[in-house]
Amino acid sequence: MQSLVLYYPEGHQAHQFPGHPERPDRVEVIRRGLEEIKIWDQYPLLEPLDLREEILTSIHDREYLDILQQASDLGQMLDMDTYTTRESWQLALNAAGGAAAVAEAVWDGKSQSGFALTRPPGHHATPSRGMGFCLINNVAVAAEYLIQEKGASTISILDLDLHHGNGTQDIFWNRQDVSFISIHQAPFYPGTGSLSDMGGEDGEGYTMNLPIPGGSGDLAYLTLISEVVLPFLDQKKPQILLISFGFDTHWRDPLGSMQLSGAGIHKAFETLRHWAEDNCDNRLAVFLEGGYDLEAGRVCGQAVAASLVDQSWKDSLGPAPTPEGDAWRNTLAESKRIWGL
Repeated sequence: MQSLVLYYPEGHQAHQFPGHPERPDRVEVIRRGLEEIKIWDQYPLLEPLDLREEILTSIHDREYLDILQQASDLGQMLDMDTYTTRESWQLALNAAGGAAAVAEAVWDGKSQSGFALTRPPGHHATPSRGMGFCLINNVAVAAEYLIQEKGASTISILDLDLHHGNGTQDIFWNRQDVSFISIHQAPFYPGTGSLSDMGGEDGEGYTMNLPIPGGSGDLAYLTLISEVVLPFLDQKKPQILLISFGFDTHWRDPLGSMQLSGAGIHKAFETLRHWAEDNCDNRLAVFLEGGYDLEAGRVCGQAVAASLVDQSWKDSLGPAPTPEGDAWRNTLAESKRIWGL
């Protein structure tokens, strides 16, 4: 069994818009960083799967998929922040198929973990619209693929991007087969993900949101993961853990102020890998979302991959230059009260 499989979005450079922060360099700097620590060439790259239409339409409305394809044919904007080019439709399908390929390899036991450099990103894409730079919700498609094609019945998605994964939450809001957990900066874009948002109908109690203020830093994430997220996962007993990861939590990111370090991210993913080893047959897969400082992307990509393969690693950027705040402890206490932890 491999310890890691990778997905690289061939041709993704054709999805770009002048001056936009969601740019091809985001993926390329991660690839170069993994080459630096001798991981990129050591593990297999997977080809994207050709997904059945039924999987895509289980995640996104047919009307939205038609709008996305038409917008891409014309190279139009979906909104003021979210662009397409004439290649974006196929590249979005590729990213979703790459996410599914990585999830499948981990599910089938061909690899203990996976890291998909999914671009265009996905976690803001709701059933009915693309937004926040996102076109197709890659991690949601990966989860749905496992359910429809592999017989999975309990999946957990942990969103560790700076921003709340509103699209992923909306997609699984009423469902029990996929639980969703998000740690995110608040107040911040997209303005969703309050502590009281816990799912609806049959899915009530299967959505957990942990909004924390900017400046919270490494201790906040490590404590919330160990004292809130892992006990929640213990209750839900997922067969596989899927992680939406954005390196915009790093202290260098220009769009956020969460103040995480590469070392903190490495430790967080070590903790999650150990949990997966003990609780869901080593099934852990990571999917790229946001992150806009390139040096941070290099370091964070290394931190994630090194933790997945249990490789020693040194954070070349070091800790945040400003002290961590402690207002996040209010979220810690309140979430424990709400969830009875």
